[in-house]
Amino acid sequence: MPLDEDPSRAEFHQWSDKKAAGSSGSNASRPKFSDVDFTAKGEPRGQVSFTGLKTLWFNTGTLCNIACQGCYIESSPRNDRLAYISRDEVRSFLDEAERLAGPELEIGFTGGEPFMNPNLLGMLEDSLRRGFRVLVLTNAMLPMQHRKAELIDLDWHFPAKLSIRVSLDHYDQAGHEKVRGPKTWHPALEGLRWLSREGFDLSVAGRLMGDESENDLRAGYASLFAREGVMVSAWDPNRLILFPEMADNDDVPEISQSCWEILGKSPADIMCATSRMVVKRKEAMRPVVVSCTLLPYDSLFEMGTTLDQSLGTVKLNHPHCSRFCVLGGASCSHKS
Repeated sequence: MPLDEDPSRAEFHQWSDKKAAGSSGSNASRPKFSDVDFTAKGEPRGQVSFTGLKTLWFNTGTLCNIACQGCYIESSPRNDRLAYISRDEVRSFLDEAERLAGPELEIGFTGGEPFMNPNLLGMLEDSLRRGFRVLVLTNAMLPMQHRKAELIDLDWHFPAKLSIRVSLDHYDQAGHEKVRGPKTWHPALEGLRWLSREGFDLSVAGRLMGDESENDLRAGYASLFAREGVMVSAWDPNRLILFPEMADNDDVPEISQSCWEILGKSPADIMCATSRMVVKRKEAMRPVVVSCTLLPYDSLFEMGTTLDQSLGTVKLNHPHCSRFCVLGGASCSHKS
C-alpha cells in the first residue's frame, strides 16, 4: 500500500498536528530531534531495544562513481568521509558476529559503491566461507561490471549464499536519471541484465516518489523487467523493494513512546532492533559500530568499537528514524 494511503500513517499525522497545536507556547520551545530523551512536545522519546543480531552491515566507504540526488549518506566521487574498510578490519567483526549470531546471520555490504573498494571481493569471500548469507547493494555500473569473473566464481563456489540488490530508482530512463544523473540508465540496465542472465540471486531497489501509486510503480517495473528479460518479480516486495522518498524539507513528526500503539507497530519490527553497521571514518584509527545504515556520521548513533558494545537501546532521535523506518516501514535488510 502506498505510504500516502496508509490509514494509520494519516491518522498519526492528524494526531501529531493536534498535539503540536495543543503544545504551542512555552511548552513548544524545544526544537524537534534536539533532545535524546524527549520530543519537542516533552513526551518520552520512542526507542528500540536490541532483540538479536540478524544483519551486520559494513559500509565499504562513501566514495561512489556517481552522485545521486537525495543520497541517504551523500556518497559521491569526492566524498571520502568514510574510508575504505580493510579486509582485516572486516574479519575481526566477522569473528565476533560468528560468536553472537551463528551462520544464519546476513552480512550486508553498502557504500558508496561497494565495488569501488578494492578489498570487496576478499571480504565477500571471507563472509561466504563462514557460511553467512551475503547481500551487496550496488548501482550495477562499471565498478561492478569490472568484477564479473570474480562474482561468477564466488556464486559458483557458494551457491544460494550471495545476493545482489541493484538500485534502479524508476522504471524509465527519465525518472532514474532525475535521481542518478545523466548517462546512468543504460550502464545500470546493462549490469542488471547481466546479473539476471548469469542467474544471481537478484533484487532491485526503487523509490516511492512523486504522485505514482505503488501499484503503478510495480506495474511499470514489471513491464521493464519483462521487456529486458530481467528475472525479478516486481510484485514481490522482497524482490522489488520500494523505499520511501527522503526529502530533506519534509517536516516529519517525532516518534514518542505512545506512537507505537497509535500506529499499530512494534519497536521490534524496526531495523535497529536486529541490525548494526560498521563504518571506518576518514583518518580514524579503527572502525566503529553505528545503529543504522542511514546514520553513519552522527556521533549520537555511535555504539562502540565492538559488536558487544553496540547491542543496547537506540533512541529514535533523527528525522530518518521517523521518515524511513517507523512511518516509511522500510528496512535495508532482507525481510522475513
